[in-house]
Amino acid sequence: MNFRRDRRREEPEINLIAFIDVLLVVLIFLMVSTTFSKFTELQITLPTADAERVAERPFEINVTIDAKGNYTVNNVPVSFHSVAGLAEDLKTAARNAPNGQAANDPVVIVNADQFAMHQMVINVLEAARVAGYDKLTFAAQTGTKK
Repeated sequence: MNFRRDRRREEPEINLIAFIDVLLVVLIFLMVSTTFSKFTELQITLPTADAERVAERPFEINVTIDAKGNYTVNNVPVSFHSVAGLAEDLKTAARNAPNGQAANDPVVIVNADQFAMHQMVINVLEAARVAGYDKLTFAAQTGTKK
């Protein structure tokens, strides 16, 4: 058995010439196939906004319901006998609009006390439907139950 090291062993050699040749070929390919420009322009169509001015604010009919079950239409107390009667009160309020503003399609604002019964609000909704008013909005009052 021979346990001696061989001293004639050559060191590994790294040949960079082939690597440089490949890099030059890739670099030449990129230079030939790529177009360079100083400025790149993107054609963008920006959104625009154009709103028509609202001619006037629609007439509002304020229906207030308190905790005791009393109705007021535009600060005028009304007594509730039926939904049809409340619908007539809404139509009367629309006819009595200042400056002839009312007329076509007023907004009915239901402003109910937090302790008012739900049926009272439903009565106003039904009266607005019977009167032919389909624009409704709601507000809530906080108060104390008396």
